[in-house]
Amino acid sequence: MSDEKQSLNFWLGNAILAVALFLVLFMGTLWELMGRGAMVIWIVLVIAGVYLLMKDKTGPNSSPD
Repeated sequence: MSDEKQSLNFWLGNAILAVALFLVLFMGTLWELMGRGAMVIWIVLVIAGVYLLMKDKTGPNSSPD
């Protein structure tokens, strides 16, 4: 097991994705109140959360040199 400490980006990404999950649970109500804006906000949250999570990924570079 790795005892690597997770970075701030990792925790922010997870927090944003948790907010996105909460938002999607109430999407019906939010859709009635905001219309398409609710979906746009959800999409932006998911993109931001995944971006922050993937920003910290380390591993072998897959591009050919």
